[in-house]
Amino acid sequence: MEKTEAILIGRTRYAESSLIVHWCSPDVGLFKTIAKGALRPKSPFSGVLDLFVSADLRFVRSKSSDLHTLAEARWTHPRLGLRESYGRVLAATYLVKLVSLVAESGSPIPEIHDLLVKALDYLAAKDPVPALITRFEQRLAEILGIIPGGDSGMASAAIEDSFHRKLPVQRRQLADWMMKH
Repeated sequence: MEKTEAILIGRTRYAESSLIVHWCSPDVGLFKTIAKGALRPKSPFSGVLDLFVSADLRFVRSKSSDLHTLAEARWTHPRLGLRESYGRVLAATYLVKLVSLVAESGSPIPEIHDLLVKALDYLAAKDPVPALITRFEQRLAEILGIIPGGDSGMASAAIEDSFHRKLPVQRRQLADWMMKH
C-alpha cells in the first residue's frame, strides 16, 4: 500500500459503479486509480472524489498496468470556493489540462505540483485574471527549462513549440470569459 498527497485532476466513469480517477502528486506525478464502487450510495468514496480537491490517498500499485487501485481518499483541501463561478472552474480546468499536456505520467513533479496548488488556492478565493494565467504559464515553462528564469516572453508559444501540441481549448474560452467579466 502506497501513500501520497494528490490533487484530483480528472474523473471518468468506468462500468456501472466505478470511476477512473486522475491525480497529480508531487512524488508520484500524474497517475490513475480505479475507485471501485465509488458511485454506489454507501461507498466510502461517495462525495469525496470531486475535481480539484487535494487529498491524502492510499492506493495499491498495479504490477501489470498504469491503473492502480484506490483504497482510501481523505480531503486535505476541498477548495469549495472554485464552485462560485464558471470562470474559476474554467481556469482550474485549463491549468490542470496544461499540466497534463507537459508532465510525464509516473515521474515526480514537486515544483509543478506546488505551482498548481498555489494557482488552485488562488482560484478558490478569487476569479481568474490574465496575470494569473500568464504567470502560471511562465513559471511552468521555467520549471520545464523551456525559457530562462525571468524571461517575460511568450511562455505559451514556447510550450506549444516544445511539445508540438496546441494549448488546451480552455485557454481561449478563459480569455473570452475574462474579457467579459
